[in-house]
Amino acid sequence: MLSDGCSFMKGMFMGGLFCLVLSLLGSLSPGNDAKIDGHHHHHVKAPSKDELKRLSDTEVQELSNQVQVYCVIMVQPKILVYWVAAVDTWSKHCDKAVFYTSESSKALEAVDLNEKDEWARLRKALVHAYENAGDLRWFFVAQPTTFAIIENLKYLVLTKDPNEPFYLGNAMKSGELEYVSYDSGIVLSYEALKRLVHAFQDENKCPERGHTLWKLSEDKQLAVCLKYTGVFAENGEDARGKGLFNSKSVNTLIANSLQENPTNVVEGCCSDMAVTFNGMSPNQMQVMMYGVYRLRPYGHDFHDLLVFYPPEGSDND
Repeated sequence: MLSDGCSFMKGMFMGGLFCLVLSLLGSLSPGNDAKIDGHHHHHVKAPSKDELKRLSDTEVQELSNQVQVYCVIMVQPKILVYWVAAVDTWSKHCDKAVFYTSESSKALEAVDLNEKDEWARLRKALVHAYENAGDLRWFFVAQPTTFAIIENLKYLVLTKDPNEPFYLGNAMKSGELEYVSYDSGIVLSYEALKRLVHAFQDENKCPERGHTLWKLSEDKQLAVCLKYTGVFAENGEDARGKGLFNSKSVNTLIANSLQENPTNVVEGCCSDMAVTFNGMSPNQMQVMMYGVYRLRPYGHDFHDLLVFYPPEGSDND
């Protein structure tokens, strides 16, 4: 009799666990009201030179003036050295760069969100960015350990409409969920961020605190919330299909290419129009700034068809 009771309890436990797993899997899929009909772009590619040549000089100039980026940079006092590097290097090329911190810091200026939970802090930062963007219509979310070339980001989205729901970067997959890697930087159009902010108000679809047995990373939780609104992860690529958002440092990518493509290291490493690299030390970020913005081979002209001017009054390189 005791054995039968134990078997019954085991069955009840396993059945409950199975239902819980099914419930979790359901939370990773969009509801029936998800707006998926408008999803037509899984690979977002930068325009080719031929595409730009079809535009008039006036159209190109108008586009370059319209593409402005609000950088949402998530920081913590405990990684102050990276924070300082981001302030002194790539963030100066954002049209607006705002640092969001987990707690107040006397060392550098930032918006103190007074929030320890990383997902809740990211939500608050995105709401603040949405409410304070002004005329800026593209949003770049990054950590200070990521180095970004903002001009290449602007080129990638140059001909894209920010009133369409773009959510892009280094697209990855976990089970059935496609998401954009946080480490490589996340790009959101104004429409995507607007939908996301509205989704934050629905705790059933996009809870501020996780309701699952295990905690999802911020980038996966972001993808789940966006998926409910019909916004899907896109992979940012150059005109030839090479990824622009890198989860590794330049050093690592070159070292890997030396092993895998010893006869063509540069081609095998990364795109000429790369937007981000990750995992570099603050010293390496300073070297990147020199290489990207200051070092010029005399007499070498890339014949670029447009120029992205720095924000007015900025001290960028």
